[in-house]
Amino acid sequence: MPFTPSYQHLLSTGELSARARRLEQMLTPCRVCPLLCGIDRLNGETARCHTGYLPVVSSYTPHFGEEPPLTGAGGVGNIFFGNCNLRCDYCQNHLISQNHADEEQHEVTISRLAGMMLELESEGCSSIGLVSPSHVVPQIVLALEQAARQGLDIPLVYNTNAYDSLEALQLLEGIVDIYLPDLKYSDPEMGMRYSHVPDYVRIARAAVGEMRRQVGPDLVMGEDALVKRGLIIRHLVLPNDIAGSRESLRWIRDELGADATLSVMAQYYPEHRGRTMPLLDRKIRESEYERVLAYLEALGMENGWAQQYESAEYYRPEFARRERPFAGPADNRE
Repeated sequence: MPFTPSYQHLLSTGELSARARRLEQMLTPCRVCPLLCGIDRLNGETARCHTGYLPVVSSYTPHFGEEPPLTGAGGVGNIFFGNCNLRCDYCQNHLISQNHADEEQHEVTISRLAGMMLELESEGCSSIGLVSPSHVVPQIVLALEQAARQGLDIPLVYNTNAYDSLEALQLLEGIVDIYLPDLKYSDPEMGMRYSHVPDYVRIARAAVGEMRRQVGPDLVMGEDALVKRGLIIRHLVLPNDIAGSRESLRWIRDELGADATLSVMAQYYPEHRGRTMPLLDRKIRESEYERVLAYLEALGMENGWAQQYESAEYYRPEFARRERPFAGPADNRE
């Protein structure tokens, strides 16, 4: 049968509107993400993420570099939200995630955000990709309500760093069809040292577990052979095993099952402050990446994709070019 996003059902029952209002109230005092800033964003105060009530959209565009069964011929309609609740020293998107003064000029109204979703659908995108959404969940759902009333009818991809509030995620049940978290670390000390947030491992693992509870263990495919519902866990391999890849992969296997769908990424390259940090100032070695892939095989985990080792050479967004930040060669996943 043709796929209908679950948020359309919630719209028809009035539940989508109710969720939007409940999420909006989380802005005052702010508890939208695990940092629990406690300030009044509903009335214009700015949180640690440097975002007030209005969301910042740094770029929105069809993107053809996501995992193959997400992308399709029309690409994912990615909306890149400016600012972030993490401060990763090596962030490849640092021009929009940590360049706060410049990003203020890219604030948009809720209605404009809804319009972006509809524009991307009209361009033929297979889904709406919400990139770095953790700090603007209420604004996203408020905009979604408007867009859904105007006919938006494609899945939402929640593309996150996994430092997400359980309260907010629970209110997204039945709204988000596809979760795409990046499980960054297996040691909380690394989360504090390189992303500057406390308790990353416990919070991210709880968030991924909640995502799994909502959408189940299997990817649901549509008639067009694209994913319509499910969880894909990304893991970026970092130099000197800063990510603790073996421990993260073992946790996924033990807690979520060997059938979990993974996307293992080799695209790390020194960026932002990482260029001058001793353990981050180089790409990963091929031997480091091969060890991670070998361990993945030893765990018996076969569902998903692994980037080609050479991907660090060409997967480099340029957000100075707002309209087409990924104008170079497409990502290459096997």
